[in-house]
Formats: sequence, C-alpha cells, structure tokens
Amino acid sequence: KYLLLPALLGALTMKQVNPTKRLEHVQAARVYFMDFLQRCKNYDVCSFQLPKTSENTADTPTEEQTNPSVPMPMPQPDLIAMATQRQAKIERFKQRKETEAKLSEIRGQVESGSADEEMVRDFYLLHVRRWVTLALEEIDSINQETEILKRMELFKQSAPQPSPPRRPPMKPFILTKDAVQAKVFGAGYPSLPTMTVDDWYEQHRRQGCLPDQGIPRSAANHDTEEDERAERERKEENNDKEALQKARDWDDWKDTHRRGYGNRKNMG
Repeated sequence: KYLLLPALLGALTMKQVNPTKRLEHVQAARVYFMDFLQRCKNYDVCSFQLPKTSENTADTPTEEQTNPSVPMPMPQPDLIAMATQRQAKIERFKQRKETEAKLSEIRGQVESGSADEEMVRDFYLLHVRRWVTLALEEIDSINQETEILKRMELFKQSAPQPSPPRRPPMKPFILTKDAVQAKVFGAGYPSLPTMTVDDWYEQHRRQGCLPDQGIPRSAANHDTEEDERAERERKEENNDKEALQKARDWDDWKDTHRRGYGNRKNMG
C-alpha cells in the first residue's frame, strides 16, 4: 500500500492547474514518479528500464536554447530508436491491460474479505505494476512538456516589451484682454499663439462649452406663466374672495367692452 505513495503524489501534482507554476509542478511530479520507479526497481517488483534522471533536465542550456530567435537545427531522426520506443509503448500498454483485467477478477474477493493472503499479496502487486506502467508513460509526457515550457519561458524573457506611445507636447498660448495687446505679445513672441478673451469666449460659444448654453431662455418665462395660471386656478378652487371678485369684474368688463377696445391701431 505505502509503496504507491510517491506515485499518487506525482499524479496529484500533475492535476494542479496553475499556468504560472506549471514548470515547477511537472518537475516535482517527475521527482515523485522517479522515486516510485527507483523503489520498485530496488525491490524487483517487475522488470522495466529506469528512465535517465538527466534526460531533458539540464540546468545549463545551450546557446541555441538561450536565444529562441536562432533556429535550432533539427536532429536526424533515429529510426531504430523510434521503433524501439514504439515497441516499448505497445508492450507497456498490453501489460497494463492484462494487469487491469486480473485486478478486476480478484477485486471482488479481496474487498469481500474471502481472499487468502496470497491473493491479497497478488492484488497489491498488480496495483504496483499497473502504476509502474502509468509512471513510465507520465515521465515520457513530462519530458516533452518540460522542454516546451522551458522554450516558452525563454521566449517570453527575450521578447521585447512594447513601449507606450508618447503623447505630443502641448503648445502654450497667452490669454490677452484685447486685440491690441494680442498684437503686442504676438510681435514679441511670434512662436506662441495668442488669443483674446473675446476670441476665447467666441470659440467656447461655438463649441457649446459655456455654462449657460443648452438652456432655452423661453423655458423660464413659460414656467412663470404656468405657475401663475396654476396659482389662479388653485385660488378659484379654494373659493378665494379676492380671486372670485377679480374674475367676476373681468367678466363684467368683457361684457360691456368688445375685443380690441382702446386699441388705437384698430381705429375702432
């Protein structure tokens, strides 16, 4: 049981998801798997070839590795080595399938407690052998991923950082009271543009930046008339004596005076 502890730690480390620390995670997982395989090799659990500890883990990169802009020469493919690796993977896959089939056969007896000591021992040995094949496959994938991650890190370090765009400097100007003063300052400082207060006001008026712009002037008068009408109606509804008397006098005056009375322009 406890012999599987390094392998389980390696599998758990590989499941961690953190892109910034991915290289550290895969390297730590490789250490766990190598520890597990070394222990299995020492106890002669099964026959397998132990991976090299220095494979793809060199701390001193070459000149091509430190400079990603320089294309690395493609190594000549070793057909014999590739065929050997392919055959080894096929053999490991077959062994893992056979081990899983045997585990499924005796799992029920071991879990029910009806198995003897020899069967229990075989059950745990099959578990260890299954994890040996899994650890070998994980180390192969870790070696490939480590090389890719190191290349990406070197590329990020050597990539030039884009500089922020520079803002053009603003030209100064002088506010003057009138056009005469503008001519005086303009004659002395031809490189500085001048502007009078009237010009500044006219420019902001055209742009609509003045505080009183955007508010119609007739709105205030309209609101005043509405308020007077509402106040008059409110007084009439409340039976105000003065308002009623004034309204009656106005009605009487309109009865005795036709429309336009007193207007000399009508000549009536």
